[in-house]
Amino acid sequence: MTEPLWTAKQAAEASGGRLTEGGWSATGVSIDTRTLQPGDLFIALTDRRDGHDFAQAALEKGAAAAVLVSRPEVCSGPRLVVNDVLDGLIKLGEGARRRSDAVRVGVTGSVGKTSVKEALAAVFRKAGPAHWSEKSYNNHWGVPLTLSRMPEATRHAVFEMGMNHKGEISTLTQMVRPHVAMITKIAPAHLENLGSMEAIADAKSEIFEGLEADGVAVIPADDEFAPRLMQAVQGSGAGFMLDFGLTPGAAVRILSYDEGPDGGVGRMDVMGKPMDFRLRLPGAHQAVNAAGVVAAALGAGVDPDLALDALSELKPTAGRGVAFFAQLSKGRVIEVVDESYNANPASMRAAFSALKLRKPHGEGRKLAVIGEMLELGPDSRALHASLAEPLIEAGVDQVIGVGEGARALMDALPPALRAHWCENADTVVESLTELARDGDVVLVKGSNASGVHKLVSSLRDKTASATASA
Repeated sequence: MTEPLWTAKQAAEASGGRLTEGGWSATGVSIDTRTLQPGDLFIALTDRRDGHDFAQAALEKGAAAAVLVSRPEVCSGPRLVVNDVLDGLIKLGEGARRRSDAVRVGVTGSVGKTSVKEALAAVFRKAGPAHWSEKSYNNHWGVPLTLSRMPEATRHAVFEMGMNHKGEISTLTQMVRPHVAMITKIAPAHLENLGSMEAIADAKSEIFEGLEADGVAVIPADDEFAPRLMQAVQGSGAGFMLDFGLTPGAAVRILSYDEGPDGGVGRMDVMGKPMDFRLRLPGAHQAVNAAGVVAAALGAGVDPDLALDALSELKPTAGRGVAFFAQLSKGRVIEVVDESYNANPASMRAAFSALKLRKPHGEGRKLAVIGEMLELGPDSRALHASLAEPLIEAGVDQVIGVGEGARALMDALPPALRAHWCENADTVVESLTELARDGDVVLVKGSNASGVHKLVSSLRDKTASATASA
């Protein structure tokens, strides 16, 4: 029989709540009745909607006879009552942390943090019972929710931490209290709120504030702001620091990498030991990410051979470089490279670099659907325009821009490359369908709010429909 994640008594003691009745146990924690599983403890969070409105539905769907609420009258049945639901969730997460001997790793950065988190999760799964952030649950409710779901028997856990304002990472890292704290890269993201690259580096460096005594800090050696990150490490409670990248002398250094369109092979120096590695992830930046993963795994006590073995098995996922063939009308088939999860200038350039290695089929061309990048502040227009040159270098034949921010990119491109500009994603499907030829390779990249992920979904749906009716 599976051990319960929380008994009624444990949940009440951890959250500081009051039980209307005991005797129940929970096998999971949920904040959404749409995905709630029987046996979950439902948390009535208030965000875009008030979770209290769904408390009774959660019980009726099989919630573990327990709902964490601040207003007990909203439902009948066993309840765990707290003064503030979010505070109760945070305390529940901290209780899970205190009762477990897991080695905890915190990951933040302007780019790559979700990819690195997923890679570390794969490494930790090979090393024993592991726990990790679901999706990109990296904010003020996502981090405590992830903590609250951590089983007591976990050996290694990895938590993603995001922010768009100063002080947010500081709060999250104090919840997690990581043994290893990693920054992937500092890049222009959230400039609108933070004002400067230096401020971004400082905000990301807050992750070191929560390090357990003699913890390990992991930083990108190649980063322009590496010296600033080192200063932050020195001012923290870190006992050790590991850096990674291409820079000579880095603790985990990429010695060589032979990149192909769908991955590559290389060699890295791990604390003085040369090691061969293979990746099935597109883009040279993934080799640097791999070095960061090995450094963090090393800090967490995991053998680098095991880490590289796990990395060799990883494949790209939806929104993060996965490629698929889509069927259009008139027998046209295009290859879609789905990089639609999110975007900033650094990740855009990485995607263009990977696109450069892809070859169209037959008489096909290289097309790019580029959604605008958000939260770039007063330099937004210049940062969008700066993408023109790497697009040209990638050999792109035609570009569709989506969103107001993408206007500057379209203006900076040679006229022959400007296919269409769409005010929003609602018309981009039609634009691409008209433009595409059989054999084209189409990169789709943009911030979430640009909506270009809708194009990817539409192309998948069209292909599924055509296949089903064939």
